Amino acid sequence: MKNKKTFRSNLITYLLVIVAFVICQLVLEGAIPGVKMTRSLKGQLVPICVYIVMAVSLNLTVGISGELSLGHAGFMSVGAFSGIVMSSWLVSAFQFENETIRLIIAMVTGGVFAGAAGVLIGIPVLRLRGDYLAIVTLAFGEIIRNVMNCLYFSLDGKALYIGFNNPSLPGKLLVNGPAGATGVDKISTFTMGFAPIIFTLFVVLNLINSRSGRAIMAIRDNRIAAESMGINVTKYKMMAFVTSAVLAGMAGALYGLNYSTVVASKFRFDTSILVLVFVVLGGIGNIRGSIIAATVLTILPEVLRAFSDYRMLVYAIVLIVVMLATNSPLLRNLVERIRPKKKAEAKGGDAV
Repeated sequence: MKNKKTFRSNLITYLLVIVAFVICQLVLEGAIPGVKMTRSLKGQLVPICVYIVMAVSLNLTVGISGELSLGHAGFMSVGAFSGIVMSSWLVSAFQFENETIRLIIAMVTGGVFAGAAGVLIGIPVLRLRGDYLAIVTLAFGEIIRNVMNCLYFSLDGKALYIGFNNPSLPGKLLVNGPAGATGVDKISTFTMGFAPIIFTLFVVLNLINSRSGRAIMAIRDNRIAAESMGINVTKYKMMAFVTSAVLAGMAGALYGLNYSTVVASKFRFDTSILVLVFVVLGGIGNIRGSIIAATVLTILPEVLRAFSDYRMLVYAIVLIVVMLATNSPLLRNLVERIRPKKKAEAKGGDAV
């Protein structure tokens, strides 16, 4: 019964994403009479895909593993710049013009480099807990951003040159230190943005429902009891952290290849806080809630443009109201009243 319930829940999550994607595609193609998408909303489609992947991947660390990480934007920046460099190198070295394959290779590259950064950071950081872990991951996120400000990449034919605080590199500069990556080929599309969402859901949901996922949640609930049962705490915490970093790197590559210019300042700590807001607002440990929260909160600032100078104030008020509503005892009591009715109906159906 539990397996059937889990399968049904996961299926609903997949269907929710697929139906939303199909509806958006129909609107973009003008297949639904009388329904049109504004230009600003069209520009938000790829960032929505990026933030959904970021929110779901961070939920793996915060909600499933129970570790508060505030450096998620650092992994996103590693994925963005490594993906941009790989995409440009494929064109320069091999005259590879297929944008779809280039984007896939760039996202894989971004995920690999972000995963490597996750391993390097996770080894010292995951020995800490609680607020100490949050502070150190925040510091590492800022360190990554400042390192990216000092890196220079250039291409000269098939040769790739890397310099640290040295802009005098041969060939064409791809990443120009604090000026960031300029002249980037914008190859990200909404259709390709849908692919990493499905991949992220597949990885995260299967991990949660696997033996490793149960071990990760056991560590979250009671570390001492988990250790006494022979669970390797470091191994499973590292597994969740690095998986989250890899997915964030893929999202970063998709994000970086959606703009002609990408600078390291786009990946400050406030981006990590924004993604954490998606996770908290959608419900810690709730994958479906993270998807909905990331979508709504990415669109909301554009919807509130009618309020002009007051739109961010209204945005903040909406966040406060939603958080108060979701934590209201009255709302919880209402949900609890509905749930027993559903359970009673299910029991009645089983008896029949």
